[in-house]
Amino acid sequence: MEDCQKILILRLGAVGDVVRTLPALKALKESYPFSRITWVVEEPSRGLLEAQPEIDKVVLFPRKRWMDGIKSPRNVWKTIGEMWRFVAGMREQKFQVVLDFHGVLKSGLISILSGSPRRVGFERRSSKEWNSLFSNIRVSVPAGRISRFEKNFALLRGLGLEANVGNHREKLHIPKADWEYVESFFSRLPTPIRRPLIAIHPGTSHKTSYKRWLPGRYGQLADRLIRHLGASVIFTWGPGEMEWVEDIQRNMKEPSVLGPRTESLTQLGEVYGRCDLYIGGDTGPMHIASMMGTPVIVIYGPTDPVVNEPLGRHWKVRKEVSCSPCRKRSCKERTCLKAVAVEDVLKPASEMLAISADSATLNKKEERSNACQS
Repeated sequence: MEDCQKILILRLGAVGDVVRTLPALKALKESYPFSRITWVVEEPSRGLLEAQPEIDKVVLFPRKRWMDGIKSPRNVWKTIGEMWRFVAGMREQKFQVVLDFHGVLKSGLISILSGSPRRVGFERRSSKEWNSLFSNIRVSVPAGRISRFEKNFALLRGLGLEANVGNHREKLHIPKADWEYVESFFSRLPTPIRRPLIAIHPGTSHKTSYKRWLPGRYGQLADRLIRHLGASVIFTWGPGEMEWVEDIQRNMKEPSVLGPRTESLTQLGEVYGRCDLYIGGDTGPMHIASMMGTPVIVIYGPTDPVVNEPLGRHWKVRKEVSCSPCRKRSCKERTCLKAVAVEDVLKPASEMLAISADSATLNKKEERSNACQS
């Protein structure tokens, strides 16, 4: 493929899925630095993408508003007109290539309606809802379970690129204003932060509450991290989760920090970038932490630890139970998560922090040695 082309990227939905597409985007931009890249995405990840310098334009796909509008007799025609203008706007851009990382019906429709002559997507086995019918360059992925990062890199083969996810560990770009917001939060804390600083994110989105570890165990874990490792613990939280996290803190014996009200995913990323370790479930914030270069401990329950593994240095905590992995969102038993004890998380936390401390010491010795030689 020639450089200086207009490329459309489709990855519409969940924050974690969008974040896991970013390394492939960065590899694409590295290979074609003069290309102009537009990304169509839904609202939750819009600000995160707008902050990334590799993306020239972010287009909002207002799925929820359109769904509500189509169901409303009063707004149905207004919504149809808005959808028509959206498609017309796509076609006006005259994209030469579309990369459909999403692989479902709605992304397939956007792909073909864009008018692009080259539409790269996954083959039928690796996509859903007949999405492959809308692509004219279909990419196969290795058989068996692979991480979403690897799957996204496989799609680049449709453009003739053979990139390796292991060679692309660039961090998220954080705007100056978001850096200053988080800096102000930490500077106003009543007591200085002790190292190591450990971020714990106990929540999940409302739709995926079946992936949450027990809140009482998060509190017990935080207490032991503070007492036994001399750590500071900061709890981060999302919409509707602050009171739930405060309840965890009230039941703790040791003091901890309630993270700031983050107004963007890049602000949340800056919080994690200042931490020595992140602990939480299989969530979007976990992938944001990993993309900030922070070591991650993931507590897996019903989700597949291979498909959903993070980037960079990480430790997977999971117990083998007969019913996991599964997609049963209505599960009340959560046997897979109840089987994970506090000690199962405390031990790898101690080991990962020890490795980080050893690496930091080694880096300081190398810096002193280089300074002496110069």
